[in-house]
Amino acid sequence: MISKGMEFIFKILKERVAQDIKERVKKGRDGLEELAKMLEVPKDVNCEPVDVEEILAEWVSAPEVVKENVILYLHGGGYNAGSINSHRELVSRISRASKARVLIIDYRLAPEHPFPAAVEDSTKAYRWLIEDQKINPNNIIIAGDSAGGGLTLVTLLNLRDKGIALPAAAVGLSPWTDLGITGESYKKNIKIDPFVTLDGAIFDAQLYLGDTDYQNPLASPLYGDLKGLPPILIQVGTAELLLDDSLNFAKRAKEAGVDVTLDIWEDMPHVFQAFAAFAPEGQQGIDKIGEFIQKFFT
Repeated sequence: MISKGMEFIFKILKERVAQDIKERVKKGRDGLEELAKMLEVPKDVNCEPVDVEEILAEWVSAPEVVKENVILYLHGGGYNAGSINSHRELVSRISRASKARVLIIDYRLAPEHPFPAAVEDSTKAYRWLIEDQKINPNNIIIAGDSAGGGLTLVTLLNLRDKGIALPAAAVGLSPWTDLGITGESYKKNIKIDPFVTLDGAIFDAQLYLGDTDYQNPLASPLYGDLKGLPPILIQVGTAELLLDDSLNFAKRAKEAGVDVTLDIWEDMPHVFQAFAAFAPEGQQGIDKIGEFIQKFFT
């Protein structure tokens, strides 16, 4: 049994760690919001806030969208950052390219709301679309980037296992599929990825997982039974730590009989599509996403 004095030291050290985590999370969240200030949503894009059963959400619609066609978008940010605001401009481009309305949601974030809060919210939003809004699942695509890309794939698994009608297809932009961070690219690309750091990925994973095994398929879809999933488009750059998350997931999905399109972009960074306002490669990636999506909406 330790002394009262040592108990006090333990308390102080734990409080210090908690404060460090809080400050680091805030810095990450603020950083994404600052990036968003560099981007302006075109004036012809309609953005309409909506309450999705107590989940803050927003309809984002470029001109000429077909109202019945809907994309449920799940933003990235390591499960502890990101928002409607940080991803609104990217979503507006996807809406324009796909000629579909986009519902982007502010799902709950770690550390306040660790696993499985995010997948609970994404599943709730999908059910709201088909039950409350009466959208036919054949007219829905689920899409997301990074952690949101992983969440997209997790949501498919959760819907399938619950017996809920699956969407027509899904799109993952540099999806995070392995929270165990086991891919070789985490080592091979450590010096060339300008965006994601190994320390950051480990921090984000631990914060979201808590005591959950990283091989839980509803956290890391790479480890799930992938049979019966709808067609999936995955876009990924070769200059990112998460490259193997896409390559390994695509390989396993194809082995399970899933129609997977793996679109690899040489020398591109993590979620390069988010920089479409500054680099043509970003818009080219979004245009290919739009072409993929429209195949299922005709």
